[in-house]
Amino acid sequence: MSGREASFASAASAEWLKLRTLRSTWWTLAAAALLTTGVALLYGGTVGRNAAEFRGPDFDPVLFGFAGVSISQLTVVFLGVAVVGGEHATGQIRASLTAVPDRTVFWFAKLSVLAAVLVAVALPTAFAAFFTAQGAMGEELNVSIGDPGAFRAVLGLAVHLTLLGLVSAGVAGVLRRPVVALSVLVPLFFIVGELLASLPGVGSVARYLPHIAGTRLMSTVADERIPYGPGAGLLILLGWTAAAVAAGLVVLRRRDA
Repeated sequence: MSGREASFASAASAEWLKLRTLRSTWWTLAAAALLTTGVALLYGGTVGRNAAEFRGPDFDPVLFGFAGVSISQLTVVFLGVAVVGGEHATGQIRASLTAVPDRTVFWFAKLSVLAAVLVAVALPTAFAAFFTAQGAMGEELNVSIGDPGAFRAVLGLAVHLTLLGLVSAGVAGVLRRPVVALSVLVPLFFIVGELLASLPGVGSVARYLPHIAGTRLMSTVADERIPYGPGAGLLILLGWTAAAVAAGLVVLRRRDA
């Protein structure tokens, strides 16, 4: 193992220790997973009791069952910001960079641990939400995991949440202050972005925002309002992730802690 690989392993171990000792992180993630699954049960039951109202070519039972994902999205945004911005807010970043002077190693070790945690939570949450919602819908409108696009959409939900968390971490690395980062990300992803996407002219650009592109990963039915499919949605989301991560690294390397 080279010196840099050993440094990365040590840095990742330290980042894992920081993250797993924060009990609030695990309680928050667990609550988000349970609430997402609970909303899936609620929405699935609504479809099951009112099948005639939902029947039609535009109805996407998979995406509809993922209605509670907004809770998970909010959670991963907060986690991504907290993991990066928290150290800047408390001043712990100086001690971390003293222990790991190579800022590139430090940055990617931190994000690797964050990504691993997000995948570990998002993947079972995605499957739990899917099976819960489809079971509650009944046989008339539900789909199975083997139906066209269903398995891909479930994986897409996990990918979407993971990359959204990394985008949030990258933005927090640029802005450094958790409150400032959240004041940008939360309105953009949960309020302003949806409004912009519905406006003529502006909407054609807003539809390429990361959270909207991520929605395409979770869909099995085409949406005429979004002019691209799941594959393009993944590329767009990866582009946003790469840009945010790169920007965070540039700021970390060029500015004092």
